[in-house]
Amino acid sequence: MTRVLCVAEKPSIAKAVAGHLSGGHYQTSNTRDAYIKNYTFDFDFGPPWGHCSVTMTAVKGHLTTVEFPGDYKQWEYPPPDRLFDAPIMTVVSSDSKSIAKNIEDQARHASALVIWTDCDREGEHIGSEIRDAARKGNARIQVKRARFSNVERAHILSAARRLTALDDRQVDAVSARIELDLRIGYAFTRFLTLNLRPLGGPLSNLTLSYGSCQFPTLGFVVDRYFRVKNFVPEPFWGIKVMHERDGIQVGFNWSRHRLFDRMSVVILYERCLAARTAKVTKVQEKPTKKWKPLPLTTVELQKMATRFLRMSGQQAMTVAEKLYNKGFISYPRTETDRFDKGMDLRALVRKQTQDNRWGSFAQALVDGAFQQPRQGRHDDKAHPPIHPITYAAPAALDDNEKRVYELVTRRFLACCSEDARGMATDVEILYGDETFTAHGVIVLERNYLDVYPYENWTGTAQLPRFTVGERFEPTEAMVTEGKTSPPGYLTEADLIALMDANGIGTDATMAEHIEKIQERQYVQTVVRRGGGNQGAAAADDDDGEADPPPAARGGRGRARGRGSRGGAARGGRGGGGGGVREFIPTSLGVALIEGFDRMHFETSLGKPFLRKEMELKMKAICEGRTTKQVVLHESLSEYRQVYEQSRAELNILKAACRQYVFQQQNGA
Repeated sequence: MTRVLCVAEKPSIAKAVAGHLSGGHYQTSNTRDAYIKNYTFDFDFGPPWGHCSVTMTAVKGHLTTVEFPGDYKQWEYPPPDRLFDAPIMTVVSSDSKSIAKNIEDQARHASALVIWTDCDREGEHIGSEIRDAARKGNARIQVKRARFSNVERAHILSAARRLTALDDRQVDAVSARIELDLRIGYAFTRFLTLNLRPLGGPLSNLTLSYGSCQFPTLGFVVDRYFRVKNFVPEPFWGIKVMHERDGIQVGFNWSRHRLFDRMSVVILYERCLAARTAKVTKVQEKPTKKWKPLPLTTVELQKMATRFLRMSGQQAMTVAEKLYNKGFISYPRTETDRFDKGMDLRALVRKQTQDNRWGSFAQALVDGAFQQPRQGRHDDKAHPPIHPITYAAPAALDDNEKRVYELVTRRFLACCSEDARGMATDVEILYGDETFTAHGVIVLERNYLDVYPYENWTGTAQLPRFTVGERFEPTEAMVTEGKTSPPGYLTEADLIALMDANGIGTDATMAEHIEKIQERQYVQTVVRRGGGNQGAAAADDDDGEADPPPAARGGRGRARGRGSRGGAARGGRGGGGGGVREFIPTSLGVALIEGFDRMHFETSLGKPFLRKEMELKMKAICEGRTTKQVVLHESLSEYRQVYEQSRAELNILKAACRQYVFQQQNGA
């Protein structure tokens, strides 16, 4: 009988997969690691292996780490720029040695290895680490890869019988990213720390850490800070026309919206009054709709969690991972916003009919109201959009899990519903020489809105009847005045959207980068509208088979404010009860970004361009359009050039630190 070793990325996934493949009949044995178990059972993989004896085990994320040799670990020597081409070593991390040894020992008795890591780039690289560990025990072991996006039984059984190969292009892309992050991060961290600590004061004991994703993220926060700080409000004036007909008060909005010259507005207003009557020039009535949401991606999940659940993106991802590990939702790290047409979405909807909150809505979909979800433009070819796999009774979840599961489920049901429908009426009038418009919407069918409280569509009262060509004397006309208002500080949803648009990090790592700039004291948060964030999700069960605590995988705003229209409302409706977190840079964060920006590099470290270019190169490796070595050479050359420029203009950075850090310390 063929002996097969299966290895998952997390202990909980190993246990779930073992349960499905064995039909619940397996033997468990301990390993040297408290979290890692070995499960043994028989399973029929089908051709060519057939009936096999299987050992299922796990890792806890990456097995290895990349580091410099000992003689490069001194801060003072060699100089930081030597790290761009210093030798590096890949070693098994100290807390993973017993795990790697377990894989090596089990591989000695196996003829095949099946890797069950998460199906993304990082999971592919972890798979290569597992492969290397297994080959130490058996150099000739056959290696296969199971591709899956949830731990539902039928899906796991299907994945086990359609095994593929590891994608070494993705492995190379992650290897390149790891090496670049090591070299660039260490070089600039030492450069900053060694050169700014001698300034003394609050910098004397700080380690000024640099990350090629964290600095552009900080840059977004600093940019918005200055836009708010330097905003100069400007007064503006407008004209508002009111008319009452059939007991309905109608407000007509000026087509010019507003002007910044009061006398011009007064002259135009007087011309309107002189005309006495307004003429209806256009009446249009037409059906309208509010589009149902697209299927849920990782970025959208994080943005919604910060707005409606009052969680940080990092908290939301931690909770979503737990729901995935328990088999309640699909893999929560995905860029895909379109469902494959072969998926049986109706069956997934049917599982939700038993819930007392959205069950009746799900039943209506099952009974004929089901509509195919909209198709977005993104497909990562690895995972479907985030959706519920099976029904999770509230008693099976902790408080944070309930809230994230509810968001995922309501989003999915809304996707499978119809757009909201209404009737829109637009009336245009000419009053003097000025054009004014009124708009009304009557919501006729709420459809998806009945299950999706995260959006609203408020219908206005139906406009009274107007006829093209008719004249009437407005009930009231007035000059209005106001001031432009500054933009708000960045919320986490804003920051995630900016990172996504500029290619900073991946959907899976954005929340980690946001946490990093807070940990490094470059950014602080304030909570608006009262209340703090909800606590982190409850700890895993302590039966030794839960996953261990998660480890990480892996010129500014000087313009006057004329362009602002008052800013969008912050936050929104939804559960959670806390306030919206806004990000404000510390004096140190401002000093670092301003210092680099004042050097006027074409590629400032505070701008997103260098990292965005690096991310595009990672994608090119995955698609076979370039190689790891080419990307390493190109990216390191770019960053080395920025390093040399930074060293040449170090005094500018020091001056920024004196201006912001020390002036604030002295109360200036």
